[in-house]
Amino acid sequence: MRATRGVDIRTVGSGNIGATNVWRTFGPRYAVPVILLDVAKGFAPALAATLAAGHVAGALAGGAAMLGHWRPLFLRFARGGKMVATCGGALFGLAPLVGLAGVLVWVVVFALTRYASVASVLAAASLPLAALLLGEPWPVLVFAGAAALGVLLLHRANLARLRAGTETRVQLRRRPIRA
Repeated sequence: MRATRGVDIRTVGSGNIGATNVWRTFGPRYAVPVILLDVAKGFAPALAATLAAGHVAGALAGGAAMLGHWRPLFLRFARGGKMVATCGGALFGLAPLVGLAGVLVWVVVFALTRYASVASVLAAASLPLAALLLGEPWPVLVFAGAAALGVLLLHRANLARLRAGTETRVQLRRRPIRA
């Protein structure tokens, strides 16, 4: 956002570089490209590795993309995003039907609650079950379980705010902050 709006996204809203903070702070015009780039960041390496060397390589590449999103090199390994969109992209490259199941859970939960954090946690929690039910190979099952655990751990503060009743809902029509 610094290049287009003159604002470092880490200094506004939640301080997170992820799409939810971008959406809340600057609106969908900026958030949608962030989501698409985060998905692509997971999709490209996972798909390339899966096609070239199989599911183990795809899972490792997807996991590396997620870790890189969480602690980005270009931010000197400081706090990054919560890996949700990157996880979705990695799953679309590794096991598309599992990725689709996660997206469907996310969309339904978000539509019902307007909490991105609840949608993210429940979508992530659905991944291991979806992989199991779809008969995916063991690397996909392990990846889905590890990804679910990672997303859950990164949403601990959100879960605490939900329990306290202070978690913010995403408002789709709210005017973004002008910087």
